[in-house]
Formats: sequence, structure tokens, C-alpha cells
Amino acid sequence: MENLKQQIIKLTDLVSLAMSQLNITSLSEEHEKLVHESKQVDFWKNNEQAKVVMKQIANLEEQISPWNKLRTSINDTMNLLNLNDQTLESELSVAVSDLINQFDALKQALRFNGAYDNYDVIFSIYAGAGGTDAQDWVSMLLRMYTRFFEKKSFKFKILDQMLGDEAGIKSVTLEVTGKTVYGLLKSENGVHRLVRLSPFNANNLRQTSFARVEVIPKIIAPKDLAIEDKDLKVDVYRSGGHGGQSVNTTDSAVRITHLPTNISVAIQNERSQLQNKELAMTILRSKLLKLKLDQHADNLATLKGPLQSAEWGNQIRSYVMHPYKQVKDLRTQYETSDIDQVLSGDLDLLIDSYLNNLSLE
Repeated sequence: MENLKQQIIKLTDLVSLAMSQLNITSLSEEHEKLVHESKQVDFWKNNEQAKVVMKQIANLEEQISPWNKLRTSINDTMNLLNLNDQTLESELSVAVSDLINQFDALKQALRFNGAYDNYDVIFSIYAGAGGTDAQDWVSMLLRMYTRFFEKKSFKFKILDQMLGDEAGIKSVTLEVTGKTVYGLLKSENGVHRLVRLSPFNANNLRQTSFARVEVIPKIIAPKDLAIEDKDLKVDVYRSGGHGGQSVNTTDSAVRITHLPTNISVAIQNERSQLQNKELAMTILRSKLLKLKLDQHADNLATLKGPLQSAEWGNQIRSYVMHPYKQVKDLRTQYETSDIDQVLSGDLDLLIDSYLNNLSLE
């Protein structure tokens, strides 16, 4: 019995530390505040904002409830152990083992304690240096990531896409929703380098291509980010593309440019100009907030435009298909020779290596 007590005491300390690192107390206070707000008479007058609040409540409950239940179970088990009833030792041994397993599973949440880790994501891929090969590389990455999203049961939809002149995709932007989406996908933010024998080269020469992946948390209406109208340029134009039922023919496409940073967002997939404008503003707001956080800026006026370009020297990961096969993350040094599996959406080990590396910093 004494050994079991020591295990429970150690587990209690570990759980308390984890709950402290996850700010469970603060999250509980925020949860109570939002629940109180949701019970107000005029709560549903702003339907969109109400939906955002209800989703925040659900997300907070998912983060808080398992830890509170585990702590309660630990306390109950400790009370039984204090009875020193030898007839319960076998059952309590199983219970303690089960609690330890529960903690091992829950402590993975420690990797997702960032301010925006539980947010949905605006996920974009842009062709960089490499011409047609780079545009084809974007289409390969899009296939890789959408397969990964499907494996994780994430929902996703394409918000905007620009096809290549000869093949592939120049740029594509998606909305990805699910549990801890940003927490998982933030590892993919950066330049991805491909080395292969080019299918677009008559001599089948080796070609190096680049694509930039941009992962930003979807910020609908952050209280700490106000964008002034005078800093925005809004252009309306006719939707374009290669045809299809989803492409309309009205002047509903919208491009919004934030003049101080020259960040531009263009959306044409929605049916109405208003919908495209609202979506473009959501994406622009998200881009600006992430830039603000990355640059540790006090306000938007001090922001500089994005600095990273998709070319030599900036890559976070290399995918080599010739003369050998290898995927290597240059931040964590994790590598694998199974590039086909990775390009089929098996990214768990690559992402885990990044997240585990973060938790050690």
C-alpha cells in the first residue's frame, strides 16, 4: 500500500504542475465568464459573435474537464489508500495504473498551451523559386496536407486558388477546422524545398523547387487588433478562373490591401461581394495579428511586411527524391527515407519532433 501511496503523491504533484502550466485556473475563470455572457437575454442578437462564444466555451470545456476529472479521481483513490484496507490493494493497484495512463495521455496537451493553439487555421501555400516545378510542388503539398487533414478528421475547404499557367498551382488558401489545429500545424509554417528529376524538363534534369507554407490562427474579431479604414485599399473585380459551377461571373471578387505592410488578401470563391469581403478581412486580420506577435510589435503602425521569401537559405524542411530519398526537418534534424509515405500525408513523426523540441526549450 505504501508504494501505491507514493505513486499517487508523485502523480498528484505532476498533475498540479501540468495544470499550472496549462493555466487551468485562468481557463476556468474565462469559461465561467463566457458561460455567464451566453446566458444574457440579448446574447443571440449578434448571431455570428454568439457562435464564436459558444465555440470558445466548448473548446475551454474540452481543455478543462479532463484535468478536473483526473484530479478528482486521484483524490478519491488517495482517500481509499488512506483506509489501509489490504483487501482493496489489488483493485487500487489497477486504479493507480489507470490514472497514470490517463495522465500520460493528457500530458500531450502540454504541447498545446499556446495562446492560439486551439484556434482554427488559415492555411496557405505559395509557389516560390523554381518556375513550373515550384507550382507543381504546391499541388503536391496540397495533396499531402489534405490527406493529413483527413487522417486527423479536420474539416477543410479551399477559400481561394490560383492555378499555374502550364501546370500546378501558384497559390492556394484553405480554412482548416478541428481540435488544436493551429497547435499542430504551426510546425509547417515556413519554406519547403523539393529536389527531384523534373518532369517539365526535356532533359529530365535534377530541379530544386521551393514553396512557402503560411499557417495563421483564424482571428475573427480580436479585441486587441483594430484596423483603421484609412490603412485599407479595397478593390472589387470580376471573378476569374478556369470555369466550373463554383465560379461566378459577377464583380464579386475582393482584394483588400493593408497599405502600411502591403499585405494583400484576395477572395473570389464566395457567391457575394459581401461574403468575399468579410472573409478577406478575417484572413487579413489573422495575418496582421500573427505578424504583430512574430515581430513583438506594440501596434500595427510599427509592423514591417513579411520578411521570408521562398528560396535558398530559408527552408525549414527538405524533400529529396533524387539521387536518394530523404525528408529532413532542418530545425529538429529529424529525417526519414520514406518520402512516399510523407507525401501521402503521414506527417505525425515530423510534427511530433517539432512539438517535442518546442517543449524542451
